This record gives sequence, structure tokens and C-alpha cells, in this order.
Amino acid sequence: MTPQDPAGFIIETEATKAAFQNGYQMAQGWTAGWGRFASPTAPGTIYLAAVTPNGPWLLSLDHPTAAEVLTLPPLTHPSPGVATFSLPTLTALHQAISQTYDLSMALPYTPLAAYTAKTQHLPKTTEAERLVVQRIGQDLFRAALMSRWNARCPLTGITDPALLRASHIIPWAECESDADRLDVENGLLLSALWDAAFDKGLISFSDEGVPVFSKSLSVTAQEYLAWSAPVPLTFRQRDRLAWHRRNRFGTID
Repeated sequence: MTPQDPAGFIIETEATKAAFQNGYQMAQGWTAGWGRFASPTAPGTIYLAAVTPNGPWLLSLDHPTAAEVLTLPPLTHPSPGVATFSLPTLTALHQAISQTYDLSMALPYTPLAAYTAKTQHLPKTTEAERLVVQRIGQDLFRAALMSRWNARCPLTGITDPALLRASHIIPWAECESDADRLDVENGLLLSALWDAAFDKGLISFSDEGVPVFSKSLSVTAQEYLAWSAPVPLTFRQRDRLAWHRRNRFGTID
């Protein structure tokens, strides 16, 4: 069952309406016929698509526990989530999204659980296969950070999804476990320019969330890295940023 790609105006309009009316008011763009939506309150991400403007409608979830409990038979076709369901009508789609929201609010969720569920049967022998698995983890990490930070860069206030990056504090390759790689407390949601500077060690953050600039960063670049408020940090984020200041800040790859 293949979604219409690109999704037409009617599909995008009705899918967006269904998401917004049932708790998922954060639209995060369309890819390969699938629209991605997050909630400001419920964990996890939903993906919506349709085969035709008249249905059937497709709902894909990255919340593995909710997917297991949702009272619908899952499809076996490739999809962006850990489980995908077919709904014959818009009414059925609205009901399924509403039930998903309720389950997501009530059931435990972590990006690690979604990652484990989605990759446990994938091969990891070759470098190409490992890169596929890594991309799945990074996409789940980004979705979790989009939800954690309300799809907004805390420094700049930018909310355009295409300009937001999921920034690992301790880089993916240097984490000791998948739990560390997929821990939202090991991440910041930054606009693209801030992410690039942070990744290269040209900036870091103090315990108060105030940007700290490397001596290697030009005055012009510092002027373009405008910010309006410090980043609100948890204790665990401060611990990881201490690592970042020791091991990444002031170094250029």
C-alpha cells in the first residue's frame, strides 16, 4: 500500500486538520508522501499519508508501546514509523489519532525504545547497513528533541523545521552506548548556524546556558551568531556540556 507521492493538496489539508484537531499541532514537513507531526504535550511522532484523496489513510507511529496497544491490525509495508495502520475513512483516521494521543500520554516512551524496536531485525554487517541503522537513530533523536524543545531553537526562537538541527552534546560516535546516543538530555535543538559552530567546537555553553565563543571564531561570525536568551539547561545537560567544553570546545576538525 503505497502513499501518494507527493501528497496532493487535499491529502495535506485533511491530514494536517486531523493531526491538529487530535493533539499533534506541530507540523514538521512532508517527505515521500508522508507528513510528520509532533505534539506539544504527548511524546513521540506520528506520520500521515493517503493512497488517494478518498483513502485509505495511513497512520505510522514511532512510539513502540502505543503501536503495540493500538487496537488496529498493523501493515507490513515499509513506513517511517515502527508500526503503520490503514484507515478506510477520515473519521476512522481522526479516531485513531485521538486514541494514539491518549495512549502516548499514558504509556512510557523513549527514543531508545523506538530505536530498538525499529532496528532489532536490520542487518548491521556492512558499513552501509550500519549507516542506515545510525540514520534511523538520528531521525528518532531529532524527533524527540523537536518535541522536547517545542520545535524551537531556544537561542534564536527560530521554528522553521528545515533550519533546526538535533545537536548531540557528546557526539554520536563518542557515546558509550545507544542509551547515551538517544538520550534527549544529550542534545540541544539549535538553528543551523549555531549547530555548525557547536559541532566544530567554535562555541559551547556555560552552566547558565550562556554561549561561550572560541578565540578561533572571527568577530564577524560572532556578530552573526545572534541570540536572545540563554539556553535553559538541566543538571544532566550541564554535565555533558562540561565534557563538551573539555573535549570539543576550541578544537576544529
